[in-house]
Amino acid sequence: MMSVIARPRPRAALLSIALALGLPACSPALNWRETHPPGSVVSALFPCKPDHHIRRVVLAGAERAMQLSSCSAADSVYALSHIDVGPGEQVTPVLQALRDAAAGNIGGATAIKGTQAVPGMTPNPLAQRLSWSGTRADGSTIAAQATFFTQGAQVYQATVVGTRLDVEAVDTFFSGLKLP
Repeated sequence: MMSVIARPRPRAALLSIALALGLPACSPALNWRETHPPGSVVSALFPCKPDHHIRRVVLAGAERAMQLSSCSAADSVYALSHIDVGPGEQVTPVLQALRDAAAGNIGGATAIKGTQAVPGMTPNPLAQRLSWSGTRADGSTIAAQATFFTQGAQVYQATVVGTRLDVEAVDTFFSGLKLP
């Protein structure tokens, strides 16, 4: 009986090596994960592992604690902040102040992209998705989209900022927001 030893074809061997070397380069820039920022009931889908911070901000005439979760991926910053307005206070002035602050930070004209329905949110006429484009101090361009929403006394802002925004990634980030 004659035995046959299979030899790899040179073309197939080169293809195998090329694929093996190319696999690490195919790793996704956006590694989506569900996150529950501390101090809130919101669930968010981030493309990277967010860091969590608390900042003191003055909004609607009062100093407030703003919880902020943010990370950077694919040349954009993804952020979700929330403020507990407190019992007896109105959320709409704080929501308006957040919108105004975002517009002032980016500059340029505000464009309303439409309403933003976050499952579990409290209806509010200012719960909208907005966009801006402007120029940084160094002359480079900056673009941002943000969505604003509330639940009870909680006011939320989700934002994506970068030189150029990936529309699909922005949509994924915003559609991943959920409240109980």
